[in-house]
Amino acid sequence: MRPPLPPFTEATAIEKVRLAEDAWNSRDPAKVALAYTSDSQWRNRAEFINGRAEIEAFLTRKWARELDYRLVKELWTFAGNRIAVRFAYEFHDDSGTWFRAYGNENWEFDGEGLMRRRIASVNEHPIQQSDRKLLWPDGRRPDGHPGLSDLGF
Repeated sequence: MRPPLPPFTEATAIEKVRLAEDAWNSRDPAKVALAYTSDSQWRNRAEFINGRAEIEAFLTRKWARELDYRLVKELWTFAGNRIAVRFAYEFHDDSGTWFRAYGNENWEFDGEGLMRRRIASVNEHPIQQSDRKLLWPDGRRPDGHPGLSDLGF
């Protein structure tokens, strides 16, 4: 069981989104992969990923090249066992170039609260380090840090 469980209310959908954000900000591929069904299906940009082992491998590659990654997710809408979110994240590559990525995801959960489908659309662009907005120490975004709407994203 991975509460909160569907069918989602506004409060439980918001909680589920924050739990996902917190997990991704841990940058721990093995921990994050446990939130998905063993046969979870993903589309991330143009990449198709199936199952926890591929999810963990994808996240390991992602966070090896997206350094100092910081993510904010926000609930867009929800119904039954589905949640739609929008997000922004910032990172730099190994040359020191900073990027901000924007996107949205559609999630579908099983009855145990595990995500069985994730469809993500993402685009990114380079930014100056001085233009960064997602500023906090490694790990969970502090409760007082602005969310996407507060940042005007």
